[in-house]
Order: sequence, then C-alpha cells, then structure tokens
Amino acid sequence: MSVGFVGLGQMGAPMAAHLAGKGLVVYDARPEAMTDLVKRGARAAANVADVARDAELISIMVRDDEQVQQVADELLPAARPGTVLAIHSTIRARTAEDLAARARPHGVEVVDAPVSGGFMGASAGTLAVMVGGSDAAFERCREPFGAWAELVLHMGPVGAGTRTKLARNLLHFVAFTAAAEAQRLAEASGVSLRKLGRVVRHTDAITGGPGSIMLRPSTAPLAPGDDLYDIMRHVRALGEKDLTFALELADELDVDVPLARLALDRFAAGLGLPEDTDG
Repeated sequence: MSVGFVGLGQMGAPMAAHLAGKGLVVYDARPEAMTDLVKRGARAAANVADVARDAELISIMVRDDEQVQQVADELLPAARPGTVLAIHSTIRARTAEDLAARARPHGVEVVDAPVSGGFMGASAGTLAVMVGGSDAAFERCREPFGAWAELVLHMGPVGAGTRTKLARNLLHFVAFTAAAEAQRLAEASGVSLRKLGRVVRHTDAITGGPGSIMLRPSTAPLAPGDDLYDIMRHVRALGEKDLTFALELADELDVDVPLARLALDRFAAGLGLPEDTDG
C-alpha cells in the first residue's frame, strides 16, 4: 500500500520514519522537515494535493481541528476513490464525524486514529493507536499502522477513536494535577521530590499505574458474586487507609490537597463498591 503522511512535527516525523522507503509520500509546510525522509527513500510532495495523487492511505498529524480541516479541503478533491484518510491529531469527535460525511461523496473513507505514547513511543515504534472507522477501513490501516504502533485497536465507528483518546487523556492530565498535590505534601514533609519521582516512575512501570484497575467492562456497581468484587474490596481497604493517613499528614502540615479529599470521598464508588465496607 502506498502511504502519504502530512505533518512532520515532533510526532509525525518519527512515525513516518518507520514507513520510510519506496511508496511513502510526505508533505510538511516546512521543506526542511522532509529532508531526512527523502534521504531514506520517501518522495517529497509539492503540496497537500500532490500527496493524494499517489497515496492509498493518507495519515494526517497536524496541530488541531482547524489545520485538519484545511488539509482535508486540499486532499479530498484530489484523492482517488477508495483512499483512506487517517486523522492522528487529537481533535473533537464531531470533527471526525463531519469530515467522514464530507469525504463520502469523494469515495474516501475517514478513520480517526489518535495515538498515545508520546514522541518516545513514536521514535521507538511502540505507540498505541485507537481507530474509529468501518471494519474495512480498519483492516486496510492495520498493517501500515503496525509499522509505528505496538498496539492497534479498533474502537468502533468514526469518532470512537477520538472519544477513547479523550478519556485516556482525562486520566493522564488529572493525574498530573494529583502529582502536584503529592509533590506539595512531600515537599512540606522534607522529602526529595526527585527521589519521589523516581519511586513513582519505577513502581508504576511494575504495577501499570491507574490502568491496573481498569478491568471492568462497565462502571455499574459490582455484584458480590463478581470475580472482581473481593479484589476491589482489598484495593478499597488499602486505598482508603493510605488516603486517610495522607490527609492527616496534609492537615498537620497545612497542605491543600483537594483532589485527595475528593478521591477518598469517591474511592469506593469508583471501584464499583457500595459505601458500606461490609457490603
């Protein structure tokens, strides 16, 4: 399959590099961004429309919804019927759905395929990609995406990939705020923040971090006979104990930790357990 890649920034360039060679067509508004890939065998397109003339799958990794729309405006009239347009940028789910409707009269299929794993994963070829689109479009993308992604998942129809990415990033960035609370508590306690960070990174790599409890197929309360019920009761006992101790320390040191207080209040329900610890 001939692949086009539009947008060769911090993420796009290393992703495209895993596809470099005959059959890859690249474009970026900065000509210098294409130089390395051309040395590896890719063809530098003269413009966005030029990418569409050769490619059966076109990946777009630009900044935001507006840039995605601008690129699509140039690609769609030039694309051949049967082309798959893959949006890797994190955009609104509705933007992907609207773009799919616009592409349909051109015979072009759209998949929203945002990625997770940062530039480190892009360089190593170990990204996760969450794909929203038809079964047929997903099958056409699976192998090319596998060149730069270690985990390639079909999440559902167009828009499902973006909704998955937004849920994943909600966890990611709320965790950053929680990390700030933990650092304030550690700092007030006289603990080295850099050593705390080393501990967190080390143990999260072992346990899987917050993802380690994301095992349920539903957020509905767990039934007492569920296989996960006793496991979550154990997690709850440990979590509520440690959060209580951390809040006591925060009160002693006059450290503001509102997320921790909210976490303790909602911890049991988040695990799918009743408020009564004996339930």
